[in-house]
Amino acid sequence: MHLASGVDPQLADLSNKLIYSAMVVYTLAMFAHMIEWTFGSKGAVAVRSTEQSGSLSETVAGTKGAKKVTVTVAGAGGGTTTLTRTALAGEGATVVTSGRGADEEDGPGAAGNSTRADLAGRIAVSLTVLGALLHAGGIVTRGLSVSRWPWGNMYEFSCAFAFAMTAAYLVLLASKKNVRWLGLPVVLAGLLTLGIATTVLYTDSEQLVPALHSPWLAIHVSTAIFCGGAFYAAFIATLLYLGKDSFDKRIAAGLTTGPLGTPASVWRRLPAASTFDKLSYRINALVFPLWTFTIIAGAIWAEAAWGKYWEWDPKETWSFITWVAYACYLHARATAGWKGRKAAYLALAAFACWLFNYYGVNIFVTGKHSYAGI
Repeated sequence: MHLASGVDPQLADLSNKLIYSAMVVYTLAMFAHMIEWTFGSKGAVAVRSTEQSGSLSETVAGTKGAKKVTVTVAGAGGGTTTLTRTALAGEGATVVTSGRGADEEDGPGAAGNSTRADLAGRIAVSLTVLGALLHAGGIVTRGLSVSRWPWGNMYEFSCAFAFAMTAAYLVLLASKKNVRWLGLPVVLAGLLTLGIATTVLYTDSEQLVPALHSPWLAIHVSTAIFCGGAFYAAFIATLLYLGKDSFDKRIAAGLTTGPLGTPASVWRRLPAASTFDKLSYRINALVFPLWTFTIIAGAIWAEAAWGKYWEWDPKETWSFITWVAYACYLHARATAGWKGRKAAYLALAAFACWLFNYYGVNIFVTGKHSYAGI
């Protein structure tokens, strides 16, 4: 039954139930990922030869027992990698390293050789897929309840943003990328976003003001949602790079105590720091042109709706600031040779701009794009 307002209450209610159901399934997936991270064991080290400028050679002589040989190699991006192998003890046992290695360990994404952790990881991925299907159903039914694109307010945008994060993660998994380690932070962030959406930002299903009835709603907002999900994935990779790099440096310095240096630390089971650094850069570089298009599409829509392409509205201003921040990051990486921690700090600053543009401007700043007072 449709009300006079043009809202189907049954579909709107179904949408809410699907979103809550997705949150329950995501919670189960989060616990499964936590089990995988806790019980996963360190696997073999794979050395990729594509980025080596030198060689890695080992000569072992003698047969008087065995011992562990550990070698710490400085990475090109400022990080370090620790290689551990079992060598024969005896006279003439030597280990020689040279060049740059891109080492990647099995970790929560592969659970090493722990059957229990690997099973937990597979269950977590299956639950994440189920949660994403329920999540998508909630978004679709929300749109059908009012016969429009389902991102006309902050609640709907937040639901779509959380789905974009999860979908990006699942696409990476489907493309055979070893990124199962992303599962825990992605699911956790999705839950937090949905939690804020359903409690603080919730708005009943309703029709939009006339200015928002435009094809640009689908184009401009859809690209903004996709960019947000991708920027978040790059943000997580940047945080993990900083943590892994700090852990490697402590181990190289012989510090095995403290929050980053415990022998059982999960950092040992994550990919190399350089892997996170490169992933963050590649995602940001790939998404930046789309973010540029998002701003241009918004300007075109603004001219159609308000008669001007640009009025320095707070949302427009912070979108441009965010663009400049990511442009500085990419420029520093490409021309100034900034890699490692300096580039990581720039990437974090750029994402902070994006986050403020979304929550801070929409909620606390008055403007044509503002949702203050919801």
